[in-house]
Order: sequence, then structure tokens, then C-alpha cells
Amino acid sequence: MPVLNMVQAINLALKEEMQRDDSVVILGEDVGKDGGVFRVTEGLYDQFGAQRTIDTPLAESGIVGAAIGMAVYGLKPVAEIQFMGFIYPALDQILSHASRVRARSRGRFSCPLVIRTPYGIGIKAPEHHEESTEALLCHTPGVKVVVPSTPYNAKGLLISSIRDPDPVIFLEAARLYRMIKEEVPEGEYSLPLGQARTAREGSSVTLITWGSMLHRTLQAAEGYDAEVIDLMTLSPFDEETIYKSVKKTGRVVIVHEAPKTCGFGAELSASIAEDVMLYLKAPVMRVTAYDVVMPTAKLEDYYAPDVSRIRKAVEEILKY
Repeated sequence: MPVLNMVQAINLALKEEMQRDDSVVILGEDVGKDGGVFRVTEGLYDQFGAQRTIDTPLAESGIVGAAIGMAVYGLKPVAEIQFMGFIYPALDQILSHASRVRARSRGRFSCPLVIRTPYGIGIKAPEHHEESTEALLCHTPGVKVVVPSTPYNAKGLLISSIRDPDPVIFLEAARLYRMIKEEVPEGEYSLPLGQARTAREGSSVTLITWGSMLHRTLQAAEGYDAEVIDLMTLSPFDEETIYKSVKKTGRVVIVHEAPKTCGFGAELSASIAEDVMLYLKAPVMRVTAYDVVMPTAKLEDYYAPDVSRIRKAVEEILKY
């Protein structure tokens, strides 16, 4: 079984799905001959040609708009936006059209579209290159939001996303692209969307996180009887797995690298308060980035949660 990083795992998923299904096409800026800014689509142009691996102009609204048309008329486009901070020009297409195709047509049409984009800290890039604004997308009915945290999960979740009949935003933590490797099977396997996993068992406190923050959270959990939940899908999120853990531990710390105010952690906290509040032994705590514009590279390490901040929150909540 090959040992792959996340770039290689995603590339393998794309290649295998394109081999299996002729309706799967890739489009985006530099995804063809150059293989993408992070080389995620490297080699696919040579294998599948320009008709299925399409280099586009620098126009995110045009990329997503064209992909919506492809999807409605029978293709399964996988559109790449080079960085999450570049997705904002395409929000009109996502919010006003992709998310509404099924409802607008009363079920006569669907929009099997995947939008891949790297997000988050870790590459010391300028603003717009390290955004983590997933809450904007989670607030959009009709769109699924998926965030893998390991190479194995990335392949299985991407296959499921491509086969899903509705739009999926597939967020790839740039920090994880080449940070970790693990065994990733060749051949078909998929992981269900909307299902979290328990990355670490524990009984004193539940830590909920996703994407690149999973690995910092696991490191912070060492030495504590902490359970770590890796959401993997933010919308729809897995209430059953979260609530089961909360009922066991009675304490919750949510960790994400997006700003705190109206971040997705707020939705998780509200849902826990509404549905399992009587099991809580302490207030739900959030460890997040700060409510400021993404800073320059020198300040990046102070911006997002680190191991010490997560441990401090664990220590505090265990006092209740």
C-alpha cells in the first residue's frame, strides 16, 4: 500500500474518478499543464488531455459559473480555486445559483459540483492566501462543506464529494499538503459525508476540531483524559457523534483557526447548548484565531491557536 501525503492522495482520487467516470472534468487556473499551484493536479493533463483538464482565465466567478452549467447538463466538474481568499468573487455563483439548483427546479435538476480550494495558515503567504472563512459557506443551505485532516480521509472524502449529486466545497488545509504521510489504498474506497470520527478516546473533556487544527489539538490532548472529535464534514455536521461524546465527558472545547465571532464554533456551541445542555459540567469554550484581518507572515504564529492556548483552555475547563 503506498504511503502518500495529502497532495498525492487527492491527486490519486482525481485520477481514479476520472478513469472510472468520463463525465468527471477538472477546471481552474493552471490546473492543466502546470498541475496546479500546489501540484495537486500534476500529471492529469498528460493522461486525460485538455478537454477534461481545463486551464481557465483568472476569473473565479467565471470558473464556478461555467462549472455550474457543466454540472446541470450532465458533467461532474471539479473546479479549483487557487486559495480560499480568492473564492469571494465566486460567492454570487455559489450562493445564488449552485446552492439553489435543486430547490429552484423542484428537484428536476441537481448540481453535482465540487469546488476544491486550499485554506488556512501554514505557508507564510500574504493576505487572501491563508483565509479560513468556512462559516460563510456553512451558512448556505444546499451546499455541503468538507474538510479532510489526513491523506487517507482526503481521498475517501473527495471520492464521495465527486459522486454527491449536490454542490460540495472541499477545503484542503495548505499546511497539511506535505506535512504528514500515511498509507492510502489504491483503488476505490469512500468515506461518508456528514460523519465525524473520534480521533482520540477520552472521558474528561471533548475537543472538537477539523482540518489542520486536528494535529495541534491531538498534541495538546497528550497527558489529559481528552476525547478528540475530527468533524471532517462541517455542513451537515455529525450531531450524533458530538452529542454522544458530550454526554460522556460533560466538557467541551472547540478549536478552529477562523476568527471567533460567528465562526463555525459558535454554531457548534449553540447546538450543544440547545440539545445537550443538561449534560454539561462547564461552559463550552472556544479556542480560535482573533477577530482581525489575517496578519502578515511574521504574526501568523500568534494568530491561530497553538498547543499552549489549547492546553490552557483544557486546564481551565477541567477546574469546573
